[in-house]
Amino acid sequence: MAAFATRGLCADVVRTVLAEHVLFLSSTVIEELTRTLIGKIGVPEPAVREIAAFLRVSASLSDMPPKPAPVPIRDPDDALILAEALAIGADVLVTGDKDLLEAGEVPDIRILDPRGFWQIVRERRA
Repeated sequence: MAAFATRGLCADVVRTVLAEHVLFLSSTVIEELTRTLIGKIGVPEPAVREIAAFLRVSASLSDMPPKPAPVPIRDPDDALILAEALAIGADVLVTGDKDLLEAGEVPDIRILDPRGFWQIVRERRA
């Protein structure tokens, strides 16, 4: 979310993912992004619509029916996002969401904050 509200690390992560990796998203993630940008951050709705449209054409969208998340997650929306990431076979889930980051070890996926993902990218480039 922060990638679209400010400049900095999160914006760099999104640019790098779009240029060098495959970005997988689901309608759940886009809906969460829309709600957060408008409701919590105060980005104007027309700008948020443009961001959502950009993501829909820039990402691989998946709405595979997920199985329940393999670890307990407090927020049901976050549990769904984790389940969707696992259903599409994502290697990494990059998030700033505390509930997901504190989920502990999750089989078949790494849950990283933007800084952790950026560090991995930098190490691979070196």
